[in-house]
Amino acid sequence: MLYMKNLLPISIVFVFALASCGKSADKGTGAPPPKTNYSVTTIEGFVVKPSVLSESVTASGTLIPAEETELHPEASGRVVAINLPEGRKVRKGELLLKVFDEDLKTQLNKLETQLKQAEITEQRLGDLLKVKGVSQQEYDLAVLQVQTLKSEMELVRINIGKTELRAPYDGTIGLRKISPGAYVTPAAAVATIRATQSLKLDFAVPEKYSAQLRTGQTVQFTVGGSEKAYSATVQATEQSISADTRNLLVRALVRDARDLLPGSFAEVSLSLGKNLRALMIPSQCIIPQARDKKVIVSANGKANFVTIKTGVRQAGMVEITDGLSIGDTIATTGILFLRPDTPMRFSKVE
Repeated sequence: MLYMKNLLPISIVFVFALASCGKSADKGTGAPPPKTNYSVTTIEGFVVKPSVLSESVTASGTLIPAEETELHPEASGRVVAINLPEGRKVRKGELLLKVFDEDLKTQLNKLETQLKQAEITEQRLGDLLKVKGVSQQEYDLAVLQVQTLKSEMELVRINIGKTELRAPYDGTIGLRKISPGAYVTPAAAVATIRATQSLKLDFAVPEKYSAQLRTGQTVQFTVGGSEKAYSATVQATEQSISADTRNLLVRALVRDARDLLPGSFAEVSLSLGKNLRALMIPSQCIIPQARDKKVIVSANGKANFVTIKTGVRQAGMVEITDGLSIGDTIATTGILFLRPDTPMRFSKVE
């Protein structure tokens, strides 16, 4: 009897152990649950259709004078006269600076005296030649002496002209860099003159827009500190794309430059015309990749990842230049939950 009492608890423990082992075996050898297809039902779509796109480019530019010259004297010497009115206009040919030239003037006077004597000698020998009083060679030497003296006098006059610095064109003088009595050389800049009646606008546009620029085209621009819009006309381009920036340098002539200063920063707006069949999609549809960009297109009700190329960007919209066709339906929401060939059910389509 005592033996049976001790055996009963052991039997109960053994039965529970077998039961638990059976459950574990069932779990370990059970078949996996069948795969089930899923779809994202909170997707909104957008139907690609042609629209009118006014293409424009914004670029940074700089205003430059129509002409700008750093003034240097041609001759070395002491400055004896200065006419460099800072910030004031001068006329073309007006004397701006004079270098000491008394030594050259004295040399010119000496040559003038020698020339008079040489001309008298030439005249006398010419009269003697008529009566065979001198040889032709003697008369030719006298003529050569006259011509030589005239050439030397012309050279001295040119050197005297180099002592005078004159305005190359109508313009405004900048800040003067020398004072009377200073010794100057051709390497010394004395001032800068600028023709500010008209200004030029230099700006750069990306390479892909270079073919759409033409001479005579009008651009609009603004300068810092002012909301007034100014106009400029394209004069020329560099005719070469920069290898460093892949931009094309453009120069335009400003029509009304009365309120503008050279060197000012300008924000240029360039209109490139209208595209009547541009494919525009919302910018949130685009999935940026390491090498390209993709969008999710509904193809037979399933997600298809398509590589695209983009063009002009506007507020919330991007132009598609390659990869999409008119009538394609693309996903605008739920993009993070979609995988290739995932069934797509749109809750809303624009």
